[in-house]
Amino acid sequence: MPTVKYQKGDTVMGRWPGSSLYYQVKVLGFDSKSQLYTVIYKDGTELELKEQDIKSVSGFQTRSRSRSRSRSPGRRRSRSRSPARTTRRSSARTAAAVAATAITESTPSSRRDTRLKDTVEVRLSPMEQTKAAENSSNNKHEKKEENNTASKVIEKSEAKVEAESEKNQGPYNLRRRKADGDAKPAEAKPDQPEKKAKEAAAPSTIPSAPLDFGGKIGAYFWLLFLPAWVLFVILQGNLADPSLINAPPPLPPLDTFWDAQALGFVILWILFQALLYILPVGKLSDGMPLRSGMRLKYRTNGFFAIVVSAIVVAVAVHQGADLTYIHSHFLQLATATFIISVLLSIYLYVRSRYGASEELALGGNSGNVVYDFFKGRELNPRIKNFDLKFFCEMRPGLIGWCLINFAMALAEMKKHNLDAPSYAMILVNLFQLLYVVDGLWNEEAILTTMDLMHDGFGFMLAFGDLVWVPFTYTLQAYYLVLHPNALSLPAVTAIITLKLIGFYIFRKSNSEKNAFRRNPSDPKLSHLKTIPTATGKSLLVSGWWGVVRHPNYLGDLIMALAWSLPCGFSHLLPWYYMIYFIILLVHRDSRDMSDCRRKYGSAWDEYCRTVRYRIIPRVY
Repeated sequence: MPTVKYQKGDTVMGRWPGSSLYYQVKVLGFDSKSQLYTVIYKDGTELELKEQDIKSVSGFQTRSRSRSRSRSPGRRRSRSRSPARTTRRSSARTAAAVAATAITESTPSSRRDTRLKDTVEVRLSPMEQTKAAENSSNNKHEKKEENNTASKVIEKSEAKVEAESEKNQGPYNLRRRKADGDAKPAEAKPDQPEKKAKEAAAPSTIPSAPLDFGGKIGAYFWLLFLPAWVLFVILQGNLADPSLINAPPPLPPLDTFWDAQALGFVILWILFQALLYILPVGKLSDGMPLRSGMRLKYRTNGFFAIVVSAIVVAVAVHQGADLTYIHSHFLQLATATFIISVLLSIYLYVRSRYGASEELALGGNSGNVVYDFFKGRELNPRIKNFDLKFFCEMRPGLIGWCLINFAMALAEMKKHNLDAPSYAMILVNLFQLLYVVDGLWNEEAILTTMDLMHDGFGFMLAFGDLVWVPFTYTLQAYYLVLHPNALSLPAVTAIITLKLIGFYIFRKSNSEKNAFRRNPSDPKLSHLKTIPTATGKSLLVSGWWGVVRHPNYLGDLIMALAWSLPCGFSHLLPWYYMIYFIILLVHRDSRDMSDCRRKYGSAWDEYCRTVRYRIIPRVY
């Protein structure tokens, strides 16, 4: 395996594609397959560069000094390249103009003005001034420094200009460069030991990501609020009158929360799903490339798991198993699952303290114990080939959601002496079963989601997967057991139609996105309109993705509406999922916006101007 020359976190000089101009960039990672480095420029654009397009900062400074020392005045005059550049005794403004022209020719038209401004500022400002300008954004100070420097350069001779350039070397070298063979070995400056020490330590540091979910204070809030909310909806839904006027519900005795048999059932269910996960059945799918360039393998046999689970449950019911136990012990089952999620989160945090830096997520390494415990430090914790995050994301909670819904239908029949579940209960069960089965049938798609690609595995995902999903997403079915709602046939037809519309938008938009990601050059997709980006990828602005930026979110919201309508309008509680989902998707949209703007730079701004609405056309 070839040696990686530049490490993650290194600050180097990267060539802008299509030109010979180099800019200061930060190395984000290296792909061993493609032999490409992922780097990020100061404007937020991420690109993949070959090793020959990357140079060290010290190498740039050395070449600039050695070139100025070796040239004679006669040689400098003989190297004039155009009538506009007849002598090296040119002013700083002329040099900046030449660099700006080169930038204009080699960058997209939408970024020329920005690049021109960056060229003038960078060429004429020393490194210390440039950094100060970035931190303080003092435009008047920047212009004053540029004018003063330009005046000095015009007045001084060529030798003076070269000497000053060596002293105040800017972070960017905008001159056309000779071959690498012209460069001499770099010499460390004796007056910069602190800077050299920082550069040497840089590769071992882990890039940090902005804190979200309210940051460190927010982590304390969510750790308390999320379990409390699950407890609230269970106790409130169990009241004869679940109106919010009667909130909060009275707390039952403490011994009511615990049931050893419930804990045993939860452990048995998780182990059963783990057994189905490790069976050599189904496809081995490649995950997305990690920062190291490696791709993990995932056993995507979720559809097989839910089919086998359904058969086992059916056999158990046929043999006399009473699934209404799930409804009567709903609180105890939730408590047992909460305990397991906390223990899992503690284990994940402890093991992450011993993990290698390349195995950690960017967003869960703030240094604050509570925030990192909540957000998750390790990106893909595995026990050999058993991926803990992927398993919890798609198996025990998601399939358990369907099991709980089915148990609620049996509980409704038992409580109200019905021969069959009510129309409302049937619709809720069928709609949510379709949603889960579709997700497991297309299980590979989750490998490109934010949870799998970016978020560490900590309390947030462990609690969400094991507790939040099965014990709050089932709230409509849980509500209907004690609060039935009769539906007419026209109402049933209208709700089914709404559900199918939402499902069509959801599945069609996801299919368009996945087909385009797999093969953008497919002739079947030639009619689609796109916006090119500096990363070499394109942004889709056709089909449903030309209507809103997140048409899959739109389909999700319409389906959520169809899930809540069978419960009627007597109480707000069964509409919790609809309200929660709106908040969740708006938050996800804001995270997507910041990530895409960082990744695609000005191309994302153009995309936002083309596709104006985020989720709901002409509304939001």
